[in-house]
Amino acid sequence: MAASGPAPTPEPVPPKAVRPPRLVRGDKVRLVSPAGPPDHAAVEVGIALLEGWGLTVEVAEHALGHAGYLSASDGKRLADLDDAFADPEVRAVIATRGGYGAQRIVDGVDYAAVRADPKPMVGYSDITALHTALWRRASVASLHGPMAAWKSDLNTAAGERALRDALMSARDVVLERDPGDPTASVKVAGRATGTLLGGNLSTLVAEHRNLPDLTGAILFLEDVHEEPYRIDAMLTGLLRAGALDGVTGVAVGQFYECVGGQGNQTAADVLTDRLGDLGVPVLGGLPVGHGYGPLSMPLGTRAELDAKAGTLTIEAAVT
Repeated sequence: MAASGPAPTPEPVPPKAVRPPRLVRGDKVRLVSPAGPPDHAAVEVGIALLEGWGLTVEVAEHALGHAGYLSASDGKRLADLDDAFADPEVRAVIATRGGYGAQRIVDGVDYAAVRADPKPMVGYSDITALHTALWRRASVASLHGPMAAWKSDLNTAAGERALRDALMSARDVVLERDPGDPTASVKVAGRATGTLLGGNLSTLVAEHRNLPDLTGAILFLEDVHEEPYRIDAMLTGLLRAGALDGVTGVAVGQFYECVGGQGNQTAADVLTDRLGDLGVPVLGGLPVGHGYGPLSMPLGTRAELDAKAGTLTIEAAVT
C-alpha cells in the first residue's frame, strides 16, 4: 500500500563531506549485521583478513544471530549499530552482509553520535539505506564495499586490496570500466563532476521518499537478480518522480544475473534506454556491486566521471 501524505522535502546535496579518519594498524573495527543473518564460516574468513591488516576485530552482540530473514530483532540490530557508532574505541563499522532489514531500523539510528565521532561504514546491497541516511542526516562519507562475510567464490585478492586501501589510505579511488561486464555497453559520452551518491537500485527505489536532492550529484546504480522489465519499472518510477533531476552523471556498476522475463531486452538495453535521455554522461561496466570481484567505492565525496576514458575517479572516504 502506498504511503499517505506528501513526500518530505529532500535536503540539498551538501558541498563537502565529513570524511572520517583512515584506519591504522591497531585500530578496532566492529562487525554488525543490520540486515540478514550472515554465514558464520564466511565471517570467520573476513575476521582473519581484517586481523591480517593489523586491525582488532570485535563482533557485535547480535551480529551472528538468526531471526528468519533478519539477524535479530529490530531493537537488537539497532542497538548494535548505535553501540558501534558511539564507542570511541571503534574506528570503523563493517556490515557482515546485506539482505533485508536495514530499512526497518535506519530512522532510529543515533545520528548525533555519528556526527560527534564520524567513522567509516562499509557495506552494500541493503546497506545502501544506511549509506543514504548517513549522508542525509550527518553528511558522513562511507564505503560501498565488500562485507565481512568473505566468500571465496565472489571476493578476490584485488577486492581485498581495494578495501584495505579504501579504509587505510587517503588516496583517490580510480575505477576503470570492465569491457567484459554486461553493462559495459551503457555509455553516454562526456565528463561530469559531482558528489557520488547512490547504491543498490532496488533499495534506492524503496527509499525514494528519503533520498537526498541529487542536484549536482553523480548517481551510482547496481543491482542483482532483477529482470530487465523490473529495472525498467524502477528507473521509470524514479524518473517520473523527478528524483534524477539535476544529476550531473550516472555511473553504472554490476547488474548481476539480471536476466529473464518477457522479450529479449537485456539489463544494458534498459539502462541505455532509461538513462540515455537524461542529457548527462553515463558510464557502465564499473566493477562494483553484487558480481564477481567487487571493488570498493567511496560514497559522499567528490568524483569525476569520464565516459571517454572509461574511468570514475573518487575522493577517498577517509582522511
